[in-house]
Amino acid sequence: MSNIFPTAYLPSIHYISLFLKTEQPKIELFETYQKQSCRTRCKVMTANGVQTLTVPIVKVNGNHTLTKNIEIDYKESWQQIHLRCLESAYRKSAYFDYYFPYFEKIYRERFKTLVEMNDYCLKVILKLLKVKKEYLYTEDFEKITDDNDYRVSLSKEKDIEIKPYYQVFADRHGFISNLSVIDLLFNEGPNSVSNLQ
Repeated sequence: MSNIFPTAYLPSIHYISLFLKTEQPKIELFETYQKQSCRTRCKVMTANGVQTLTVPIVKVNGNHTLTKNIEIDYKESWQQIHLRCLESAYRKSAYFDYYFPYFEKIYRERFKTLVEMNDYCLKVILKLLKVKKEYLYTEDFEKITDDNDYRVSLSKEKDIEIKPYYQVFADRHGFISNLSVIDLLFNEGPNSVSNLQ
C-alpha cells in the first residue's frame, strides 16, 4: 500500500484513521488536480441531513493544473456559508464551545492555494486530537500502480463503515458513517482518538 495521500479539505474519519496508522505519510502535490473529491469537499451532518461543503477553486492552468497550483476562489462568500453551516450543525454538540474557535480561524484567513488551506486544516485537526504526526509533501509525481493507492481509494470512498459514536442528529437521521473528522471531534472530543484506532 502506498503512503501517499491526496490533500483533503476537513478530511473524513477514514482518511484521518489511515493517515495516523501510516508510517511517514506524504501528501501529493504533483498530480493533475482531480475535481469532485476529498481535495475540496467534506461532508457534515446537519439538522436536514448530510451536507457537502465544497471549496471553490481556480485552475490556473486549466485542466492540466497540478494540485499544488490550485488557487482558492473568493468571488463568492463560501467561507461565511461553511462557517454558518458548521455552527448550526454542531452548536448543540458536547465540544462545540471548545473546538469551534479553532475552525473559525480557518474561515477568517484568505489562503492563496488549496494545499495551503488544507495543510492548515490538517494541523488544526492533529492539534485537537493531541497527536504528533510527522508528514511530508511529495517532491515529484509517483506513479499510481493500483486502486488501493490512497490517492485513488480516498477520492472515491463510499460506504465506509466506522465504529458508531454519538451524533447530534442521529435521532432524526440515524448514525451516518465516515463524515468529516470534525463531526467526530465536536461530538466525542478527547475520545475521538480511540475511535480512530
